[in-house]
Amino acid sequence: MRGSPVQLAVIGAGLRGTGYARRALVTGRARVVAVAEPDAERRTRFAAEHGIPDENVFADWRALLDRDRLADAAIISTQDRMHVGPAVLAAERGYHLLLEKPMAPTEAEAVRITEAAERHGVLLAVCHVMRYTRYTEALKRLLDEGRIGEIMNIQHLEQVGWWHQAHSFVRGNWSKEAASAPMLLAKACHDLDWMVHIKGALPRRVSSFGNLVHFRPEKRPEGAAAHCLDCGVEADCPYSARRIYLDCLGDPAKEWWPLSAVTGDHTEQGVLTALRDGPYGRCVYDAGNDVVDSQVVDMEFGDGTTASFTMTAFAALEHRKTRIFGTHGSIEGDGVRLRVHDFLTDSRTTITTDTGTDASAAEGHGGGDEALLDAFVEAVGSGDPTPIRSTGRESLATHRVVWAAETARRTRTVTSLPPQDLPEKKTR
Repeated sequence: MRGSPVQLAVIGAGLRGTGYARRALVTGRARVVAVAEPDAERRTRFAAEHGIPDENVFADWRALLDRDRLADAAIISTQDRMHVGPAVLAAERGYHLLLEKPMAPTEAEAVRITEAAERHGVLLAVCHVMRYTRYTEALKRLLDEGRIGEIMNIQHLEQVGWWHQAHSFVRGNWSKEAASAPMLLAKACHDLDWMVHIKGALPRRVSSFGNLVHFRPEKRPEGAAAHCLDCGVEADCPYSARRIYLDCLGDPAKEWWPLSAVTGDHTEQGVLTALRDGPYGRCVYDAGNDVVDSQVVDMEFGDGTTASFTMTAFAALEHRKTRIFGTHGSIEGDGVRLRVHDFLTDSRTTITTDTGTDASAAEGHGGGDEALLDAFVEAVGSGDPTPIRSTGRESLATHRVVWAAETARRTRTVTSLPPQDLPEKKTR
């Protein structure tokens, strides 16, 4: 890797962009030299934290990209429906790209981004952070070594978390498909991508069922008000905004996320004012949301083996749980530990990885956020793309599985995908 730090431009200085920028600052292997962010307070705070000169601070990404290239790479961390414009133009300007997931709400837009990166010869890494954790590395190594023989079936569970569902997908930015994306794409494209990565193959057929079952007006408890701060039954509601956000105070991780999405004033009065004036104080049964709160996806691979995925709001926010059944053994994983059952000896072994127990964004998704940024910086600095485990073509392929599953859910059919292998990684 070259001696000087990789230079980064951040387009979208929200929680994700800020988190990656702070990782760059901590390691010293990269530094942020430009930012585009429409929110004035957030933009000013971000620029001050990274010492960005005024001439490289922009309210609009177009103004940043209208300038001669200011950095080696751009982190695209705008809202989901705002990825394609800055990503395509940044690629045209010669920026390597770190692109927040999902790539884009539609296949056509994701293809545009992928082809722009390839056409202009820049690296494209998609933020599928689950591929980068120590837990995933350990699991993938066991499977590649043949410890359980041929994989016959995978069962995978994502516990979104009751309060996380209320925060992000009922009251928050991802509550409506028209403003963001279907829940399976916005939240669980991570999971289907990870399952394909673990299996080492793309499915041929998918089916899916899912609905918005609970967070609906007709489920509203008797006596509930439209706003948590006015509600007579709020004290008995697990989705109370007052409780969720006031309980964040004094906890640095929770003040970073989810509280910073609600307010930058981390005092009791600041929180209550934000709940009164903003969307995060709304009753979860009267928030106007429309994304699903439960969904299952079944997959069949070309070799006849199968996999199933369950996403539910109604659980604790914890690491994903996975069971993998093979011809010579099985593995049960909880995001931290792997329990291996060897059929030949009928013995069981537990492998504990150094992945942290907190699966939330507040702690960097079990180390995945940090490892992803480090891998991207290494690839950009060295010119060798191999550290990137989630390339544009790979991510486009797994996004297509998500879109196929959504088609199956909406049409109540089984959707077939064309036979294809995973894209080969290229080296320079």
